[in-house]
Parts: sequence; structure tokens; C-alpha cells
Amino acid sequence: MSHEPLTGLSRVVPAWLEENIAGAKAPFSFSVIAGGHSNLTYAVVDANGCKYVLRRPPLGHVLASAHDMGREHRIISALSKSKVPVAPALGFCDDPTVNDSPFYVMAFVDGHVIRDTETALRILGVPARRRASESIVDTMAAIHSVDLAAVGLDTLGKHEGYIARQLKRWYGQWNAQKTRELPRVDRVHDELMKRIPVQGPATIVHGDYRLDNCMVDDTGSVVAVLDWEICTLGDPLADLGLLMVYWTGPGDEESAWAGAQTTLEGFCDRGDLATRYAQVSGRDISNIDFYIAFAFWKLACILEGVYARYLGGALGERSAEELAPFDQQVVAAAAKAEATLERLA
Repeated sequence: MSHEPLTGLSRVVPAWLEENIAGAKAPFSFSVIAGGHSNLTYAVVDANGCKYVLRRPPLGHVLASAHDMGREHRIISALSKSKVPVAPALGFCDDPTVNDSPFYVMAFVDGHVIRDTETALRILGVPARRRASESIVDTMAAIHSVDLAAVGLDTLGKHEGYIARQLKRWYGQWNAQKTRELPRVDRVHDELMKRIPVQGPATIVHGDYRLDNCMVDDTGSVVAVLDWEICTLGDPLADLGLLMVYWTGPGDEESAWAGAQTTLEGFCDRGDLATRYAQVSGRDISNIDFYIAFAFWKLACILEGVYARYLGGALGERSAEELAPFDQQVVAAAAKAEATLERLA
């Protein structure tokens, strides 16, 4: 680890940390935990060996609203008053003279992010995989049961019309970034608009809830939910639908999403997750196929944006053959969305 601030962190940041984070002592060492098109995340270790995590927007970002550090800090600060496991928020800086971009600091949480099959095999035994399956559902239900007014998040976003707003947003993104015509995306959009279920009381919606956006301990229990950047208020079943898309259990049909870590023995299948969510939350999930279709359609729109950026050179020079899997994932997600919708007919 370097004892000099990395790219994205100015030389003033260590002084700010010592002055504003209780107990933090220079010198600090920094290392990148995660980077890329999303927010940059750094591990920070002080002179006493205390660990922290610092988050800032990606380098060269244009839309502050897409990487609102103050909003993220507000969310995790509020959720620390609830039963939702989050990393404790320790400080926020929006002074451009410190680091050009706003950033916030959290306490370090000791745990594992299960991103791939190799990690799941190494970290989690069969009983822990079962526990991780149960805990990710129970934690999602806890997110959806937060008393918005009690924690001060009732003004985080509009309460009504979540799915309609999402359809408008992502269809706009699709039309702005699409690399070719894909009529299935248009058809599914139109059908989803016609079939939007009546929304119940708004809850927190994480917006990207999946196993690798959580940290688990050695037993498989979720110890922190990460990546709150697109969290808002709306229909909680949208999170469940998206989890059904991201999750492929050992007995499940393959999803359009490439994640395979949950296919190992011990992990639950999708149906088991949905049943547990209904039991723990008390919510009616009889319309879950609508939310799964919406999630597949949204995934197609998101992946098309990624594919378009890669075609534009975001990965450097790549041949059409090298980028073909991204193209195929978009097509597969759109096909899954339409097939799921047909079950509703």
C-alpha cells in the first residue's frame, strides 16, 4: 500500500481525515478497492492500524446527480438507525478545495464480497451458502421495512409511480444509446406500461440488490449492504424481481446475467428466495413475474449502454468478435423479459 494519496485523492485529504474523523491519525496508507465507471472506493489505514473506507465519484464524471456523495452519505447515516446492516458513516466533505469532488468516509467492515464461484468455494461451506441465501432475503425485507419518517428518509424521492418512472428513464437511456434496432425491447416496454401493478406504500428500493453488493461473514450472514448510489423510494417488489434475475440457484434455469457463484451446492433456488421473502415481509408476491420481466428489460437497457461504451472504445480497441458476448447478453435479457411477460397472458 502506498503512503501517498492515489489518483483521485489530493494531498490535502490526509490532513482532512485527521481533523475530521475521530481518532484517525496520520500517516495514512491508501489502496483502491473498486474503480471504473462507478464510484471510486479506497481502503485507508491510519498510523494506529485503524481501517476506513473512502468513496468519491469516478474521475471525469459529468453528472453530479449520478454520483451524489452527499445523498449516499445521507442514506447510510439514516440506515444506521435501522436494522439494515451498513458500514457506519464517519464523515462527509463537499469542500472542493480539499479534493475537487465531494467524498465521504465510512468505518471498515470486516467481511467478504462473493463475486465468483472460486470465492464462494473458498469462503463459504455448504451450510454458509444456505445461510447467505436466507440472509440476503431477510436483509432485503429489513430494507423494505424501514420506517422512512423515523430515520429521516421520507423525502428521499417520490413515493408513487415508481415503475412508470423507471420505464421512462431506462427507455430514454435505451433510445439514446442503442447500437441497433431491437424491436423486442420496444414491445416489452409497451406491454410493461400497460400492466403496471398497483403500488403499495413506498419503501426504500436499493435498485441494484444482489449478493455481490453485500458483504457476508464466515457464516454467510450479511454484515453490510453496499452501493447505495441509485437507491430511492418506490415499489419494493422491484428489488425482489431484480434479485430473481441476478440469482441462479443450483436447480435454476440459466439467467441472462452471467453471475454463477450461487449455482454451487447449498445456495437456494430462486423460488425458495421468493417464498422466504413473502413469509418474512408479509407481502403478496403473486405479481412477481411482472417484476422479473421488468428487471430483465431494465438489465437489457443497462447492458446496451455498457456495450455502446465498449464499442466506442471504453476498453480500447476491441474487435466485434471480442465484444459479441455483450451484444448477446442484451439480446438474451430482452428475450427473457418477453418470455416472462408471456407467462402473464
